[in-house]
Amino acid sequence: MSPPLFPNLPGSVPGRLAVVTARIGLLRFSAVELLIALVLLFLVTPFVEDLPGGSSVEAVLITVVMVSAVLAVGARRRTLMVALLLVAPALAAKWANHVRHNLIPPEIVFVTSMIFFAFVIAHLLRFILRAPRVDANVLCAGISGYLMLGLLWVPAYLLVARVTSPPGAFIFTAGPDVGRALDGFNAFYFSFITLATVGYGDVIPISKVARMLAMMEAITGVFYMAVMISRLVAVYSSTQPVRQERAE
Repeated sequence: MSPPLFPNLPGSVPGRLAVVTARIGLLRFSAVELLIALVLLFLVTPFVEDLPGGSSVEAVLITVVMVSAVLAVGARRRTLMVALLLVAPALAAKWANHVRHNLIPPEIVFVTSMIFFAFVIAHLLRFILRAPRVDANVLCAGISGYLMLGLLWVPAYLLVARVTSPPGAFIFTAGPDVGRALDGFNAFYFSFITLATVGYGDVIPISKVARMLAMMEAITGVFYMAVMISRLVAVYSSTQPVRQERAE
């Protein structure tokens, strides 16, 4: 018989409450819902930008992603409180500008979003590095962290494009956006193309700050994949002998 989870409180009401709280925490620290929200954002964003009310849909999707991220990293009360404190100003500024254009300086939206995304990525990576075994939650956390890396750099590019004086920080060399500034889905596209180190050449950073950000994102993406894959392989390899012994 396995020992009770709370040996000092067998069968008591506080013990049952503690078990329920622990289960809620485990459910709350689930990256599956976060990955679903991110995939939904990826699938919908390219098609809603030019539609009537498309900005509302985009704001809702970003809100769903941020709330899912809070729930994914909020297994501990302290972490949950910090995540709520970081996401509140980002969402408040996002929706305030959606209701009334430029009610809050867009720079505030960009900076607060970057801080929140960086916080979530750090905790997802920490969860992966401390995971005792590889399961669906760990895999979803790894994929979600990689996708959120791309989201982290989107507001950074938008911020640089906004504060850089003409001729700007980015130029388009092909397509219908030639001569336009980097905004909206184009920043989303450029970020993930850079993260994947593809670089089609249709969007080119021309300012030094923009080029530095592009280099940093490409390097970060490569190192993230290297660290994640090596960790997953190490954890999986360490659990294999135990499984074989149990089978024998």
